[in-house]
Amino acid sequence: MNDAARAPALFVTPGEPAGIGPDLLLQIAGRAQPGPLIAVADPALLAQRAEALGVHVELPTVNNGETLPSEHVPGCLPVVPVGLRAPVTAGELNPANAPYVLETLEVAIKRVLKHGALVTGPVHKGVINDGGIPFTGHTEFLAEHAGGTPVMLLATPRLRVALATTHMPLRRVADSLNRRELARTLRIIDGDFRRRFGIPQPRILVTGLNPHAGEDGHLGREELDVIIPVVRELRAEGMAIEGPVPADTAFTPQRLDGFDVVLTMYHDQGLPVLKALGFGEAVNVTLGLPIIRTSVDHGTALELAGSGRAKAGSLQAAVTVAAQLAARA
Repeated sequence: MNDAARAPALFVTPGEPAGIGPDLLLQIAGRAQPGPLIAVADPALLAQRAEALGVHVELPTVNNGETLPSEHVPGCLPVVPVGLRAPVTAGELNPANAPYVLETLEVAIKRVLKHGALVTGPVHKGVINDGGIPFTGHTEFLAEHAGGTPVMLLATPRLRVALATTHMPLRRVADSLNRRELARTLRIIDGDFRRRFGIPQPRILVTGLNPHAGEDGHLGREELDVIIPVVRELRAEGMAIEGPVPADTAFTPQRLDGFDVVLTMYHDQGLPVLKALGFGEAVNVTLGLPIIRTSVDHGTALELAGSGRAKAGSLQAAVTVAAQLAARA
């Protein structure tokens, strides 16, 4: 099978080695998958965790130049090897392994730029920064190493929420909003929903920043000065867009009816609603990149690492969505 006909490879980085990412990847490796799973990790770490969990998974290494498998074989997880910097104990963070976490991402990105999609497990931002490496999140790291302008989207079967701003202190959000960036974000959402999700005319609902969407300027001017002008401009270009609407009523069934995605102004404006409705089945999708990238909707859950009690629903959903998006690429 040549590369043009080959099913897209799904490269998976387990994330923080002391967290549940390795556990979840080993779980789904035993199941049928929509495409070939390729781990980017330390094979010894996966073998150690598999033994602790009582899971039998073959872990053949995949080196540069080797042909990738054309399908997933349950119970076999090929690994692109990246070496740990220090031994790992499940549940115990070690800043010495911060470079390892980022190297797995760098290696995976290089692979995915050639062929396939990227699925990322949870990382621990604090321990990476404690390791002396400034790091705000996957989204920003991907933009730096893959190019493009990232837009964060979380999706469940019932709701999709995109963010105008991502990982920043709340006091900076209002100052960061401007017409140029907001218009660019909305154009990326519109374009990627057409190209990657196959929706010919995406309908986008935009929330306001302030309570009651600013109350005509009495509770803040961001709606009047930034959001409303952008919505009008893009609607005039033919985009199906509505807003700004008050965030406290944006997620009622009547308001959501007919919309494909909601754009909220900051991280905790929309994601608590989405996670309340679908935690454990939500998928993080990064729009605006030259690669396909999905991720889980949860953190490292250190207290569950190595216990066998972690649930792989979100990682499985992320793999499934990545395969679906890659099939349209």
